Amino acid sequence: MSVSKNLDACPVSILMSLLSGPWTMYILWVLCNSGPTRFGALKHLVEGISTKVLTERLRMLEAAEIIYRQYEPTVPPQVTYGLTKRGQELIDVLHQLNALAERWYGSEQQFKGELKKPMENASA
Repeated sequence: MSVSKNLDACPVSILMSLLSGPWTMYILWVLCNSGPTRFGALKHLVEGISTKVLTERLRMLEAAEIIYRQYEPTVPPQVTYGLTKRGQELIDVLHQLNALAERWYGSEQQFKGELKKPMENASA
């Protein structure tokens, strides 16, 4: 997904275009709560996401300078992702969204059968 940087575009529209992709906000939420996280751990924490989609989302967020990618040439290679200063500006917003979700839906256990993963909502 490319983010339009048209000079006439509304800044909110540009930001929403970046953040509204499938899994994007959830990846940011996980990084917000877990801190710098290796790729494999991130894939495990974002349950249900494919390797391809996770890689695409991470590349997009890295290109937008919201997350950083730290590569260490070990065997096997270690790749760690974390929030940049720009990404850290989203922390308060993510916590506010979490508080709203808790008010609206309560705990995940309470609505376990009702809540759908991001990709399931896209087909609805």
